[in-house]
Amino acid sequence: MKTVNHWIGGKTVEGASGNWGPVTDPATGAVTTRVALASEAEVDAAVGAAKAAYATWGTSSLAQRTGILFRYRALLDAHRDEIAALITAEHGKVHSDALGEVARGLEIVELACGITTQLKGELSTQVSGRVDVSAIRQSLGVVAGITPFNFPAMVPMWMFPLAIACGNTFVLKPSEKDPSASVLLAELAAEAGLPDGVLNVLHGDRTAVDALLAHPDVAAVSFVGSTPIARHIHRTASANGKRVQALGGAKNHMLVLPDADLDAAADAAVSAAYGSAGERCMAISAVVAVGAIGDELVARIRERAEKIKIGPGDDPASEMGPLITRAHRDKVATYVTGAAAQGAEVVLDGTGYTVDGFEDGHWIGLSLLDKVSTDSDAYRDEIFGPVLCVLRADTYEEGVALINASPFGNGTAIFTRDGGAARRFQLEIQAGMVGVNVPIPVPVGYHSFGGWKDSLFGDHHIYGNDGVHFYTRGKVITTRWPDPSEAPTGVDLGFPRNH
Repeated sequence: MKTVNHWIGGKTVEGASGNWGPVTDPATGAVTTRVALASEAEVDAAVGAAKAAYATWGTSSLAQRTGILFRYRALLDAHRDEIAALITAEHGKVHSDALGEVARGLEIVELACGITTQLKGELSTQVSGRVDVSAIRQSLGVVAGITPFNFPAMVPMWMFPLAIACGNTFVLKPSEKDPSASVLLAELAAEAGLPDGVLNVLHGDRTAVDALLAHPDVAAVSFVGSTPIARHIHRTASANGKRVQALGGAKNHMLVLPDADLDAAADAAVSAAYGSAGERCMAISAVVAVGAIGDELVARIRERAEKIKIGPGDDPASEMGPLITRAHRDKVATYVTGAAAQGAEVVLDGTGYTVDGFEDGHWIGLSLLDKVSTDSDAYRDEIFGPVLCVLRADTYEEGVALINASPFGNGTAIFTRDGGAARRFQLEIQAGMVGVNVPIPVPVGYHSFGGWKDSLFGDHHIYGNDGVHFYTRGKVITTRWPDPSEAPTGVDLGFPRNH
């Protein structure tokens, strides 16, 4: 059986805690790998390696950092298929989707390659007699990233390239459900010339997480995951004096107005709801049909959903793979089996789906629930699976009120041909990311990603300008260089004068 160990100080470090976690192939249900689960002592070792590396990396030149990052970007590009294959083997998503994940992560590596312009300071000269004021941004020290199972390569790449470009060192704690991709990312960084200890990968469960949150040498924590855990991360790390960005869960809505192109809306709903088996924080999980279009829109969604081919992620014919674990598959199924009792019309029930020859895989088919009420479990909870809820609203105003009443505010979209309605929507909707005829409005790398309300804890979104600001802190410097010909001015206890 394959073993995944830690990556600390630029080399593989065997797990010493005696605790191991199982990693399954979601398509077969078989345990293929064991992953080391770190003790508090191993957490301390990883943070210690990062702290030691910061002594020189924190003062390294921008030219050195960007040179390494450019080489790293080239290596990642050359190993796209290898990274994607690891994602498919442990997460289950189809290979083309895994390749898309790698491409999205590369966007942030490319952003980090241009860090020289992001870290430019400011200078004001002659603010007073021979007095200048400058503002600079400096790194924090050791920062930690705790990442989810659904994007085992992309989300780590949303964090550590920018953090190390800013001069920090990094301890990554990836999901123990699919850990192999993160180790390969670290190995390629070392091959690109990243000094030992700048990037460390530490596997583990809650023991490792809580140790990172409490460690006095960790200056900041980045997190992506569910809302309950994001809230815990934010409270605990903040209480320990750390800077925190904790991205939580979502219930992303798509508002479809009566004038919308229903074929385009149906295509978008199916793509955004069922891609990656719904295991995306930006998946559309609730469609709000406005006016009389509901029945027709549901019929078109169903027609498309019934044609999606489900199978192993390494089969080129597969469009959707299995869920990550059997326990998660069973949890997702409960929302479908209980929907009718809570007033929904079950248009498609995917809970009995299996794949011939792979009967032990974590399979579930596409489910479509219509006329869902806002007080039902299927609507209130983040399901994180291929279940799409359709709700009805009589007017635009009612639809917007319904969406804004949700405790989540990650992403949302509107489908319409009316520019005025779209403009109103983007200003009135309470969400951090908005799409207009775009179902999954994930920003490009040079804009920041993040939600509102229970979808984000902390003041900074991830990557983009917010990411640079999160991984640095500002310093303002006031200088005065007297002219050699000036006589000393003497003691002055008055308020400093700038005029």
